[in-house]
Parts: sequence; structure tokens; C-alpha cells
Amino acid sequence: MTKMTVRFLSFVLCLLAQQALAQSKALTINVEPGEYTIEQALQQARLARLQGSVQDGSPVLVLQPGTYRLTQPVVLRPEDNGTRIIAQGDVRLSGGVAIKGWRRNGRLWVADVPLWNGRPLEFRQLWVNGKKAVRARDVSDFEQMHRILSIDKQQEIIYVPREAVAHLSPHTSHHSPLTSHHSPLEMVLHEMWCVANLRIKDIRVQGDSAALSFHQPESHIHFMHPWPSPMVTPDGRHNSPFYLTGARCLLDEPGEWWLDTQARKLYYMPLPGEDLRTAEVVAPALETLLMTEGTPDEPVSDITLEGITFEHSTWLRPSIMGHAPLQAGMFMTEAYKIRPQISRPNGDHKLDNQGWVGRPAAAVTVSCATRFSLVDCTFRHTASTALDYHHYTHGGSVERCTFSDIGGTAILAGAFSPEGHEAHRPYDPADRRSICTGLTISGNRIDDAANEDWGTIGIAAGYVRDIRIEHNEISNVSYTGISLGWGWNQQPCAMANNVVRANYIHHYARHMYDTAGIYTLGAQPHSTIEENVVDSIYTPSYVHDPDHWFYLYTDEGSSYITVRNNWTPSKKYLKNANGPGNTWLNNGPQVPDSIKSRAGIPHHSHQSH
Repeated sequence: MTKMTVRFLSFVLCLLAQQALAQSKALTINVEPGEYTIEQALQQARLARLQGSVQDGSPVLVLQPGTYRLTQPVVLRPEDNGTRIIAQGDVRLSGGVAIKGWRRNGRLWVADVPLWNGRPLEFRQLWVNGKKAVRARDVSDFEQMHRILSIDKQQEIIYVPREAVAHLSPHTSHHSPLTSHHSPLEMVLHEMWCVANLRIKDIRVQGDSAALSFHQPESHIHFMHPWPSPMVTPDGRHNSPFYLTGARCLLDEPGEWWLDTQARKLYYMPLPGEDLRTAEVVAPALETLLMTEGTPDEPVSDITLEGITFEHSTWLRPSIMGHAPLQAGMFMTEAYKIRPQISRPNGDHKLDNQGWVGRPAAAVTVSCATRFSLVDCTFRHTASTALDYHHYTHGGSVERCTFSDIGGTAILAGAFSPEGHEAHRPYDPADRRSICTGLTISGNRIDDAANEDWGTIGIAAGYVRDIRIEHNEISNVSYTGISLGWGWNQQPCAMANNVVRANYIHHYARHMYDTAGIYTLGAQPHSTIEENVVDSIYTPSYVHDPDHWFYLYTDEGSSYITVRNNWTPSKKYLKNANGPGNTWLNNGPQVPDSIKSRAGIPHHSHQSH
């Protein structure tokens, strides 16, 4: 074949492709960072549909390389159904703001914080040259955290050693205001399987101890609820540890920063060799970068996102209202004890408390959507949840995505007791469309998650049906690797037919115990946990019970679940208050190497750590 013939055939093939594209009336829109936004490109595609110029083909938005700095979330609507949004090269959707104009101030660098969308910018995270800097705190090594002495729930006071607050002088006097230029001091308190963020209102030094009281509403919620609770043991050795953050006097280590919210100035103590005049410094400003907005009757459908990086989302609730979670990062909005306890049917534990929860913000939120998929995307530098499939979601997949430096849960799916539904009641809505169903989470790499809210998860699925979580690798998470189910009861409800298969989970529970590589709650008929590999748990000294950790953990109400052929170094498992119908088969170190080698991301070999 001659070169002329090859060129002619290439020309013909190109012409045929163009003709096919024209006949299908497919629409491709190129988007570049700058004035022409993703929102405008979506509007252009919608208009083309209304005009009839898109009939057979689906619109394709091709994002050209660069950083797309967002001032509001990208919103996908039913009018965008069928759209593909593809990254052409390195495409970043960022909710962050660049901090510039740094100047020396003794040992520190200082910069003016810009207004954002016309308002003072407040934030709890900061990234310097792509690495998360440390919000100034009283310990650099968490192994050195102080422990509380006692609690007074009636007076809503926590007593701590005097030396824990001595360095805060002059802010340790009687009835001190405990703010430093409107940047309140904050206690981050370790509580069994959660951490609470409590804004300190007042410190009173009394001999060798100090009494801490807190702002509302978190103070009332925190002291009313019984679980999780601050630990106080007879010998004091396993009392709850805590660290303090948010005050300028805590800015004393290289790599730390502090924000003066009133003066709108940011202070940073540099690491050796850092020059802030040439550094890239980014503060997060936007909680949600992309979201769907459909209805149950008209969902957002058949959307695919490919190769996009989502970064720099914020999490402000702890600075505004505190953070008192129940479990998996779901924060309590109301909770209280029940005395005496109330018996429940079907063998469930007696009810000793009631609680209602809210859901943390996410960088990408999917609701009222059908077949919404993300492929080869990257999530990094998020302050809270990275990706959230909430309610009224059906089908779709999360495939070959990478999650790193995630403040909360990497992938969240399904309801975790809707806000109006008490958390201990079985959830089985009349409108079954509201349940997250048919989602596939496969081939994803999650590393360094739950690094802000230590009680969050690698992958957490609540009230879900027909979900498949398979061939993912999860490591360096603060709590549990995979959590499946919700509701502390064994009555069949909204959950069924779920599969957790062939995942590789290692180096988990970096900060929290009462944990497992894989954890379940509630009745889930025809669900299976199989062929997973769980290995290498962290051993922090400050956890409330150093022996209370597991490779596999079926917790309260877990029922009708098959657990089989999972490789673990030993049979350290817990079956706590389980219901009927569970089957355990061939789990432990004897599982064949053929099963072990297939766990994790396909074609990614691993060794036991």
C-alpha cells in the first residue's frame, strides 16, 4: 500500500467520521479555564437541545487543562441528562482561594486574607505547595495529648489538668472570654469511636485542675447524649485525650498556621527552606464543588464524569456550631438519655437514648440521580466528605478513582437516618425510590482519609440495596475501612442484597478504636462480605480500649449476612448483639493465596504488611 493510498484512506475515514457526527447531531463543547465557565457550557448544550440540534447524540463537554476556580457549585440538572464531561489532560475543579502577598513578621510569614464573594473568608484547612499545613495546636505528636480528669454533665463542664491550659495565659483567668481576635479556642475531644469539636467559652483554673465550658449548641447536645461519651476510668489511664486548637499562642511549630478572622490576617510558621513569596498557598472557600439537582420524578440521568480532579473543599460547621457526632461523621442535632431503658421487640438491646442526626457536606453530592458515574477521577484536599451518593440515587458507578488527603469519608452512600427519622428506628420508607440502589464502587484507591474528623470512614454505606463495593484498596484511615449498614436493630428494613467483595484494607484505625477493617450494622438480607483482605491495624496509645479492635465486626442488629473466605492474619472478630441468619464460613489466615492475590485493585499486587 502506497503512502498516497494511506493518506487517501485516512481522509475518507475522517470524512466518514465527520459525516456520522453530523448525522447524529452530537454536540462537543470545548471549555477552557477563564471567562467561559462550565456553567455556560452546560447552558449552551441545553439551548442546543431546545433548538433541536442535539437529537441522537449526547452532549460532550471537553475540559481543557488547567484549574477551574469555582465561586459556586457546578449544578447538573435533568436538562443535562446524557451529558459526558471529560477532562482533556490535568483538569482541576477547585473550591480554593490563593493566598498571596506574604511578608515576613519575625519568625512568621503573614498575609492579608482576601474577601471571597464579598464576605470575609474563614477556613479550617490550608495547603502549602500541595501539602496540608497544621492548624496551630498544643501538641505536634498526638501521643502527647493530655487527658481529661472528669466531667460534670449537669453543669456542662469538663475538668482538665491545669498544665493543659497553662500555656494559654493570659486566657486562663476566671470567666475569661477565650477568644483571640474572634478566633475561638477549640477542644478536639476523643470519645470512643468519634471525636467532638467543642468551642471553648470559658476556662476557670481551680487548684491543679481547670474547668472548661463550651458554646452552644454543641455544649447542650454533647452533654445530653450518652453515646459516644468522654471516657473517665477509675485509674485515669484511659480517660479521653484531647488537643486544643484555634489560638495564636499555639502557633509555635514549623508548618503550623493561625487565622485572625477579625483582622483578616493569616500567620504561618515556615518549614525549613520555605519561602512564602514563591509558594502556592490555598485556603478552601466552597463546601460543595459539584452537585446534582433533580427531583424523584425527574432525576438527573446518565451523566458521566471522566478524569476530573476535585480539590480544596471546606468544612465550616465545627467553627459555627461545633461538631458532636453519633457515628461515621453524622452529627447530632438532638439527643438525650432514656431512663429507665425501654425494651424493644425482636431481641434488640434495650433503648437507652434517642438521637437525630445531620449529614456533613461533600465536595461532590449526588441526589435524585440515575446512572450517575465517575471514572478515573481524583479527589484530594477535601475538608469533609469527598463524594456522597445521598438519596433517590439508582445505578451508577465510581470506578478507578483516587482519593487522598480526605478530611472525612472518602465515599458515602445511602441514607444514615434522614434528619426527621430517629436514628434507632428501622428505616423502610414507603417511597422506595428514596433508597440508594444499584451503585457499584470498584477499583478505587483510598489513602489518607478521615484526617479531620477521625470518626469517619474509607467507604461508608448506610441504608442501601444492591450495592457492590469491590476491588478497592483502602489505607491510612483514622477509623474503619468499610462500614456497611445503619440502624441498631435486626428488623428487615430498607437494606438488602449488598456485596463487599475482594477489597484490600490495611493500615486502618490510625486514631480510633471500636473499629474493624469491615464493619456492619442492621439487618441486610442476602448480603455478602467475601474474599476481602484485612491487615495491619494502627496501635495508638490513647484509644479508650487498646484491645477493642477487630478485622471483621458485625455490630448491633447485623442479620442475614454471609461472611466467607476473608483473609485476616488471625480470627480477631466481633459479633456484637447480632440478629438471626448470619453465616460465617472459612475466614482467617487459612484462606487460599489465590483468593488473597485477587483482593484489591485488579492487576495491583500486594504483600501482607
